[in-house]
Amino acid sequence: MDHLGIRRRVLITRSRIDATAIELLDSNGFECIFSPPYAPPAEVAARLKESGAQALMVSQGRMTAEVIGASSELSIIVKHGSGVNNINLQAAETLNIPVYRSLGANARAVAEQAITLALALWKSIPLLDSATRKGNWLKGEFLGNDICGATIGLIGFGAIGREVANMASALGMKVQVFDPIMTTPPAGVTVQNDIEGLLKTSDIVSLHCPLTPNTRNLIDKTRLQLMQNHAVLVNTARGGIVDEQALSVALHESIIAGAALDSFAIEPPDPNSLLWQSPNLITTPHTAGLTPGAEQAMAVAAAQHIIDHFAGCQIDKRFLATHAALGGLEE
Repeated sequence: MDHLGIRRRVLITRSRIDATAIELLDSNGFECIFSPPYAPPAEVAARLKESGAQALMVSQGRMTAEVIGASSELSIIVKHGSGVNNINLQAAETLNIPVYRSLGANARAVAEQAITLALALWKSIPLLDSATRKGNWLKGEFLGNDICGATIGLIGFGAIGREVANMASALGMKVQVFDPIMTTPPAGVTVQNDIEGLLKTSDIVSLHCPLTPNTRNLIDKTRLQLMQNHAVLVNTARGGIVDEQALSVALHESIIAGAALDSFAIEPPDPNSLLWQSPNLITTPHTAGLTPGAEQAMAVAAAQHIIDHFAGCQIDKRFLATHAALGGLEE
């Protein structure tokens, strides 16, 4: 509540958040208002202005300059998650509105999904499932891959990448990493000095970096061609990191053996996309971080940022997202 005892409002761009976070906000004088997921920016802007919300909790949809500038009441933006590529950070900074992330809150859940997808591809599950359903019994000619001894290459080594490394190591996999801002890697992890070296020597490539101007289309036609023919690609990070058209070609032409995507350049993706015709492709609707534990951790972290902001408490700068460091939407 403010100094007059009036409850503040939080506009949340999703249909629900964990009940623990709602209770936490309520007990600290905040009312939650929900906006439909993936609502057009104009609709979110109108709802923000009409509600007079002082805080914006972002999950789904694009938070453009129109949204961020819709109400002079808006004082803070928090992300229900870690990726902020759907928030115009530059617009927020122009208006002196801080943007905070729930950094690491869903790391375990996303890592579990990445490993699950990687293993499904490495064990040729899409190929075997499709062939069996069509009556093509491959037992007499099929030879699969061993998990133990396979090399997984991680591009990005933050909280999620480290969780993936731990799981992969436990399965007997060799782990190598490329991350230009990594400090000291843990024991048992090989560091690659460039992406090209990692792509050429990995059986599984898993992406765990943010989407920035420097990482947009990071995995393009040229880099896909560097991968081994038997290698597979997993993206549980952000869709724009992978050139989807180039990936479709790479799958059709057997340049790589398979791919799994949990995120897309445009969400929801175009139902007529050429991707859907690609062989050995697994897709999920950006749900890697949506488990009960992760949902609670993300929502509670975002709620606590809001509470701390209005209480005048110091918020760890690690959670602050800036345009200079991370990039943002151009709108």
